[in-house]
Amino acid sequence: MKVRHLLMGLVGILTAAVGYGETLEVAGSTTVEKSILEPVAKQLQEATGVAISVRGVNTGRGFEELKEGKIKASIASAPLSSILAKAGLPNDGTYQEHVLRVDVIAPIVHKENPVNELTWEQLSDLNTGKVTNWKDVGGADQAVVVVTSQSTAATRMMFQEMVMKKADYASGIREVKSTREEVDLVSKFKGGIGAVSVSFLSLNPDKVKVVKSKEINRPLSFITKGAPDPVVQKVLDYLKTDAAQKMFR
Repeated sequence: MKVRHLLMGLVGILTAAVGYGETLEVAGSTTVEKSILEPVAKQLQEATGVAISVRGVNTGRGFEELKEGKIKASIASAPLSSILAKAGLPNDGTYQEHVLRVDVIAPIVHKENPVNELTWEQLSDLNTGKVTNWKDVGGADQAVVVVTSQSTAATRMMFQEMVMKKADYASGIREVKSTREEVDLVSKFKGGIGAVSVSFLSLNPDKVKVVKSKEINRPLSFITKGAPDPVVQKVLDYLKTDAAQKMFR
């Protein structure tokens, strides 16, 4: 038994020496979690020796944890400038943005909705409550049901900033905690409308209908306070390789 314990101890020392056994905890965007980190988790650990622990709590909440020093990096699906503005902080270089890819936000409706295309102005009118019936934008005589994520979620933040020009959402919207819930609710309400990451829709094909519109894009990234520490840098270096990016969803 003593020999076995000794061998196990030596293995532990050697493992630590080559960088294995490290864990990096990050929190924030569920889009980054599902489309980037989950697909590469196994290969990332094999290549770097770092196991990554992810909590999808949305971009805003993840950034709050970074600001409070609870984590070394947050994950985000909105530009750093927007995140800082939302948090009331100056964009003075204290926080750094490490972009991994560009993502597209897609407007979604119920599968039976006959509307195929909407302008940004029409999307804004539907979400602000200026238009309350689909017949006013070429659809059926059906009440509009707006579904969106929480106010700290990056997808909502970006949609509201880019498409709605920072206007308020209509009263009585259905607010959800996750992208999965948003897709599920839009699939249940014939008058439903939402906006989610295209990469997430690839995981849930045929549940809802994507409406054509001018492209709504945003960066998917890691955010750090100051320069990344060695473990975070090791993860970032791997995520920027061609091998890793081919696995992104």
